[in-house]
Amino acid sequence: MFTSAPLPTEKEEVWRYSRIDDLDLDRYPAPGSVTPGTTDAPGPSASDRVRSLVDQLGRRSGLMVTINGVLASVASTAPDDSIVLGRLAEHPEAAGLLGSVTTQPGDFVLLNDAFAVDPLVIDVAPGATVVDPVIVVHLVAGAHVQAVFPRTVVRAGAGSSAAVVEIVVAADTDLLGGTGDSPELTLEHLVVPVTELLLADDASVHYVSIQSLGPATWQLAHQASVIGARSELHSFAVALGGGYARLRTDSALVGESGTSRLRAAFIGRNDQMLDFRTLQDHRAPKTTSDLLFMGAVADTAHSVYSGLIRVQRGAIRSDAMQTNHNLVLDEGAHADSVPNLDIEENDVRCSHGSTVGPVDEDQRYYLESRGIESSMAERLIVAGFFENIASQVPVPGVHSTISRALAARTGDHGA
Repeated sequence: MFTSAPLPTEKEEVWRYSRIDDLDLDRYPAPGSVTPGTTDAPGPSASDRVRSLVDQLGRRSGLMVTINGVLASVASTAPDDSIVLGRLAEHPEAAGLLGSVTTQPGDFVLLNDAFAVDPLVIDVAPGATVVDPVIVVHLVAGAHVQAVFPRTVVRAGAGSSAAVVEIVVAADTDLLGGTGDSPELTLEHLVVPVTELLLADDASVHYVSIQSLGPATWQLAHQASVIGARSELHSFAVALGGGYARLRTDSALVGESGTSRLRAAFIGRNDQMLDFRTLQDHRAPKTTSDLLFMGAVADTAHSVYSGLIRVQRGAIRSDAMQTNHNLVLDEGAHADSVPNLDIEENDVRCSHGSTVGPVDEDQRYYLESRGIESSMAERLIVAGFFENIASQVPVPGVHSTISRALAARTGDHGA
């Protein structure tokens, strides 16, 4: 079992509104201490499921698959001099990357530091253009309660361009077809993924993360990025599953005129809790960050968004925007939204805003007055709510898959 410092509590501001007090780490054996057993749920094998999922995403320049944090396969079609894929331990030139972005790790990043079995590296050479995305699939499988610690480090060299799609998915779910929250899916896991994105000057990275875990799983994820001068990060997160699923996104703009564009879409159902914490950290002049997180909660689900825009002294002429919109579809559902500003400079432009509310009754009335039944009218309104943000997925081949997953998740409500 794990031995560590005391866990954080809900009394701490960064864990306010969360369920962290309910987490019992002693339930989860450390990696390597689980008795071997089957890794497949009934039906198609895990490998068949992964293949079907990956095939939906279209062309790719590379593929890495881990099972319970252990690298199972790696393949690349990109020129060898443009990108390095594989175990970080097998690439000495990238050894110093681990922890280079998460320089002030919190409790669960430290756990990942200690227990990550096979940290992965995606290292894009300076000046290289990798047209098709690298796909990383972290499969969580097995009939035993266990903890899994996926770790990925992405470095984009100066002047390079690449796209990465990272998927954390449970083998006992129906993958992206609405995710697995059927009551018979009871496999219990603790999943602690950490992704570090390091962009050198003039680099461009399009990054998509998709979480599709089972209803008995805890996820405590951390995505951190460091963005150099004139570099651009376009990030899109999709949260569909998990009993309690948390994603902390920290984006540090350290080079002049760097840009961070952060997007997320999420749908919570049953008694699920989806928890998002963000930091847009402007450390250099003329930097830009633009955040839009949109979600819906139904049944007795709960969502939390808490975000901070920080503009440090010297980051003059920074431009930061933070927006969070939430739909509450049932009386028992709940959404919290807490935007914050911490500004240490005068010559900046910053804005934040949030909305929490039910489906617009005027829109519902308009549709019902044209013969559309109430439940279908609500589905159409929710689909329209997500249409704008779904169109902003920065990897074109993934857009249709994400749109279908959100539509399936939306369509399940009230069915």
